[in-house]
Parts: sequence; C-alpha cells; structure tokens
Amino acid sequence: MEGNYSVKIESFAERHFIKSFQKKYKTAWDVTQRAIIAEFEHIDALLLTDRAETITEVGDIKIIKTKFTVAGTHESAKASGNRCIIAAYKSSQSVLVLLIYGKTDLGGRKETDAWKNLVRDNYPDLKGLVR
Repeated sequence: MEGNYSVKIESFAERHFIKSFQKKYKTAWDVTQRAIIAEFEHIDALLLTDRAETITEVGDIKIIKTKFTVAGTHESAKASGNRCIIAAYKSSQSVLVLLIYGKTDLGGRKETDAWKNLVRDNYPDLKGLVR
C-alpha cells in the first residue's frame, strides 16, 4: 500500500460547510474531522472501499468523492448524505480537501452539478478536471 499523504483542508471548505458541521455537532465534529483526515492520509486504501470513488484522473491528479458519517450518529456513511470532494496529488503525496458537505447543503439542485460548479468557481486550477 502507498505511503502516507499529507492532508490540507482548503480555506473555502473551512469557511463554508464545515462551519455548519461544527455548529451542529460540536465535539463530535472534532472527532469526525480527525477521522476524515486520517482516512485521507491513506487515500489509496480508502479508494479500495465503497466509501470513495475516483471521479476523474488527469495525469498526477485525481478528483475523488468520499462518503463519511459524523461520530456518534449511528448512520452509515452512505445513508448520512455527508460527502467530501478532494484532490489527490500522487507525485507530492498530498490531498487537498476542496468541499465537505451534507447533501442538503447544496440546495435543491442535482448534487453532482452543484459540487462541480463549486469546484469550478472556487478552484480555478482544477476547473478542467470537473466537467
């Protein structure tokens, strides 16, 4: 299995949906965020599960959608509706967390279209990877 990846949560993700998770779940969110980061440090292993899927891969970069559950909620990752969109860079062994959201955070539109628009609008260097 591949080695550890460094994980960075982008400021856009921090400023937006993460704040609502922090407010709603308090200390359970802290536990959850640490668990998410630990999983992303081993992204190759996570991709072998049903909780992560590669959306697109161009050269060194993979855009990946993952599912997670908040600690203590007793929901499955799939049923929770909680998702992360990340960019994994193989050469630098780094993961950027682009979005962390609940399905209801994206409004009434199609989830995939909504998160792709957010990535295109807020991460110009990744624009071409999410068509």
